[in-house]
Order: sequence, then C-alpha cells, then structure tokens
Amino acid sequence: MTTLDMSTTPLREVNVTLQEAAKSQSNSAFEITNPRGSHAVAVGLDGPVSVTIKGSTGYYCAGMNKSATIRVEGSTGPGVAENMMSGEVVIEGDASQYAGATGHGGLLNIKGNASSRCGISMKGIDIVVHGNIGHMSAFMAQKGNLVVLGDAGDALGDSLYEARLFVRGSVKSLGADCIEKEMRPEHLEILKDLLAKAGADAKPEEFKRYGSARKLYNFNIDHADEY
Repeated sequence: MTTLDMSTTPLREVNVTLQEAAKSQSNSAFEITNPRGSHAVAVGLDGPVSVTIKGSTGYYCAGMNKSATIRVEGSTGPGVAENMMSGEVVIEGDASQYAGATGHGGLLNIKGNASSRCGISMKGIDIVVHGNIGHMSAFMAQKGNLVVLGDAGDALGDSLYEARLFVRGSVKSLGADCIEKEMRPEHLEILKDLLAKAGADAKPEEFKRYGSARKLYNFNIDHADEY
C-alpha cells in the first residue's frame, strides 16, 4: 500500500497520482493521511484502485467515481460521491448535504447520518444510510435505490420518478407525488441484497417502500396546485 501524506503532498499531486494509477488499471491500494478536511479528495478516479482516507474531508470527496473503492475513516462535507458512476464509496462517519447527488451507479454506503437532499436527482446509484437523512432527500430522484435504516426528514421523494425509497424509521413528511407503496417480494430481494452489501444489521421486512404516484409526469391542470 502506498501512503500519501497530505500534510506534505499537495491535493493536486495526490489526485493526479490516484488518477494515473486508476487509469493504468493497476488494482493498486493507497492510504491518504492527514486529509484535514480538504475538498475534492480522490475525485475522478476511473479504474479499479482502492483508497482509504484516514480522517474527514470537505466537499465533493470521491466525486465522479468510476470502478474505484474509496473508504473515508471520518465524515465528509457536501456532495460526497457526486455524479458517481460505479464502484463503492464508504463513509464511516456522517455525510453532509446532497450526498450521492446525480449518481448513475455504484454503492454509496454511509455508516452514520446524511444531511438534507441526500440522493437528489439520483440516476441509478444505490445509497444506504445507516442513520437518518435530512429534508428534501431523493428530490427528483429518477432511478436507483435509497435505503435508510433510521428516520427521514420533510418532503421525502419530492417530484421523484422511478427511484425506490426504503425507510425503516419514521418519515416526517412526503414530498409532492411521493406515496407509500406495496412491498412486493422482488423489493424484499433488492433490499436484502443491498443490506448485505452494506453490512447493515436490519431485516427487509422492517422497511416501508415509497415511490412516485406518477401524477406529475406530464402537466395536468387538475394537479396544478401540486407542482
């Protein structure tokens, strides 16, 4: 394992080193020490590398990730795993606002809590939050799965499309066009697989599923007050 110490190595050099290793498809492993809340750490990785960050980071950590496995042994600022395409990002602590925003694929595994707008405009990513999530989470979520072992804040799933939302705890309120839906056998299987991948200690039967009522797909004057 190669160690990159951010107390002596500039952020740009750290990211270039990681990106070049990813591009070479080397399956190499890196440890980043002393991140000290730095922004945009381990972004744009396009290959099968493993990165462990020993501490907390600022905004946009692990953004645009593709194929890499990134573990943060701390908490992250806004926008962690933003526009993630594949691979896995694990946050041992908490995540700030819009975690996993616009993510297309891969698994974002948050062991603590996530703040507001978690999974906003998600497009295929799987997000598992072991704690609670804040308001407006999964706003305009198009595709993928958001799993919450704790509680959800106001306006969950506002204006969502075909994303699936699974919440074990309470939901403060549902957003426009978001309703509770039947938990069918295929959803229990999806949830069982995601919980296992995330190492989450929970049973699929403990969750409720939420999704789109599909009233706002096209403008309808009868629903004008709901927009």
